[in-house]
Amino acid sequence: QVQLQESGGGSVQAGGSLRLSCVASGIEYSTYCMAWFRQAPGKEREGVAAIDDDGNTHYVDSVKGRFTISVDNAKNTLYLQMNNLKPEDAAMYSCAYGPYSACTGGYCLRNANGMYYWGKGTQVTVSS
Repeated sequence: QVQLQESGGGSVQAGGSLRLSCVASGIEYSTYCMAWFRQAPGKEREGVAAIDDDGNTHYVDSVKGRFTISVDNAKNTLYLQMNNLKPEDAAMYSCAYGPYSACTGGYCLRNANGMYYWGKGTQVTVSS
């Protein structure tokens, strides 16, 4: 069973940066799709960024040029570097793991049902 543990959330001022981490354990497959999602109070969950084991990345338009998703396979760790944070970026950020196909065309960012495992999340607060 895959387990995901996020860390790195916190409180920053607008324009600041944070790097989120997601350590995965119990991974059994060499191919994968991993992604970051976020959910703010009263809003629907939103796919933020995704990456597959070929290194293909996908981003929601609102974070393009500001966020970077990456993975360190040796450490089984997924990252999300968030720069120039805005108040609207504030949310609970969760990582998710699914099959390689879930990342095709960034599909998982629009439909998260194909992601099999989820972390509990880490809170990001951005003050103006």
